[in-house]
Amino acid sequence: MPERWESSLKYIKPLFSQDTLTIRFFGDIMMHSAQISNACKTDSEYDFSSYFHLLEDKIKEADLAVANMEFTLAGEPYTGYPCFSAPDTLATYLTDCGFDIFLAANNHIFDKGAKGAERTMEIYRRLQKEKGIRFTGLAGNKDELEDNNPLIIRVKGISLALINLTYGTNQGAGAEWPRTNYIGEKEKTADAFAAARKKGADYIIALPHWGTEYELRHSKVQEKTAQWLAGQGADFIIGAHPHVVQDIGMVGNIPVAYSLGNAVSNMSAANTQLELMVTIRIIRQCNGDLTAMPMELDYLWCSRPGGFNGCYTVIPVAEYIGKKALWQNSYDYDKMISTYERVRKETE
Repeated sequence: MPERWESSLKYIKPLFSQDTLTIRFFGDIMMHSAQISNACKTDSEYDFSSYFHLLEDKIKEADLAVANMEFTLAGEPYTGYPCFSAPDTLATYLTDCGFDIFLAANNHIFDKGAKGAERTMEIYRRLQKEKGIRFTGLAGNKDELEDNNPLIIRVKGISLALINLTYGTNQGAGAEWPRTNYIGEKEKTADAFAAARKKGADYIIALPHWGTEYELRHSKVQEKTAQWLAGQGADFIIGAHPHVVQDIGMVGNIPVAYSLGNAVSNMSAANTQLELMVTIRIIRQCNGDLTAMPMELDYLWCSRPGGFNGCYTVIPVAEYIGKKALWQNSYDYDKMISTYERVRKETE
């Protein structure tokens, strides 16, 4: 055997280097009137830097960080519930914080009509051009819809398809475009799954905005919808909308996180300050095989002004258990612990 053959056989290189793709998902990012007031520094300056400063390392270390944007960027006057219009700098802050993908299919996306949704996309498109973020769940025309439904993201040689859709909207668009994706439009959703497969997606992640608000257990309608999404080819289903954490389940062998709860909001009703951060890790072996690990669950707490500090701050619960002395107001710490224990007991 020629020496060069022996050398090549002896030092065979693997087709791929072993690697891990990490994706993190956060719940509803909201913008109530009290949040706008708290962030306002001058007539034109808003500071949201307290929101995720305790989690920036986890957001930035993820290969993809996904945020559910439950508001519009419709411009001034900025308004909270029931018709949300947040300052543009909120989206800029989230991008700088490390978020890569914005989910826009939710019941508030047309709170300010078609013009509000279009302006929201203008900001997202600018951030895509300047900072590389992507968005899905909302499109301004047919070409954009084909481009972001499904949204195909390729990272570390792994192709993901994200399909974001909502049960409905509080207000209608009042025009054919812009358009969001509706759960009830099954033919269009099936087409999105088919497009994901045609484009070679290794994994399809369905991201429905659904469920009954404030209920800690998923509904029969959610379960039926999850079964349908799994039947279309979803590999993971991660939901939002109820404003509380709901149970984690399986549909066949497909994991379902029915609701992640609120990431940031001014809500203080029972259970609404607790949230899940869901992490998915996909391992690529040296031979190219892919393995999806079980979903990782981390509980977060949205502390309102006067609790942990004077701002809205998202706290990783496990890291702050036993650190009551760090709180300005011990009541908020006690509420975090009691909510954490109760919700875990009722949902796990």
